[in-house]
Amino acid sequence: MRWPPIPARRPSLPVGPGERLLAWAELRHPGDGPAVVGGTRDALYVPRRIPWEQVAGADWDQEESVLRVVEVARFGEPSPVHVLLLDDAARLLQLIRERVTASIAVQRHVAVSGRRSVRVLARRAPGTHGELAWFVEYDDGLDPANPRVDAVVQEALATARADVGE
Repeated sequence: MRWPPIPARRPSLPVGPGERLLAWAELRHPGDGPAVVGGTRDALYVPRRIPWEQVAGADWDQEESVLRVVEVARFGEPSPVHVLLLDDAARLLQLIRERVTASIAVQRHVAVSGRRSVRVLARRAPGTHGELAWFVEYDDGLDPANPRVDAVVQEALATARADVGE
């Protein structure tokens, strides 16, 4: 897949030390905040910095030109969601897809009951060999406190950890 061309004008978006803006898109209605959303090798700026391994998901509504970014949250807490109306986001969308995918070191889909399942994921900053952060995503209707569900999750986590030498 070919990347869209880089626009000639690089926007002013403060990024972390050692980071360089790789892709960006302008907000349609910036209000009082920054008028640009962008991404570096290490993080997405929406406008605050979110490391790629902390981006749980991103959805693009092409008809509305709306990017919805969901952050990883602690278990039981609501996930922060950023809804952004963007112009010319093709390059940024490609970067988001590539960097979020690169942050996933392990992903397992495990059946629990009927069509309900869990996903066991291990993520880390893309391009590093740092410590893995482990996550479990539950299908609607599964109760993590149910001993049967918990047994399946614990076994899946143990197997995945053993597969990566943890």
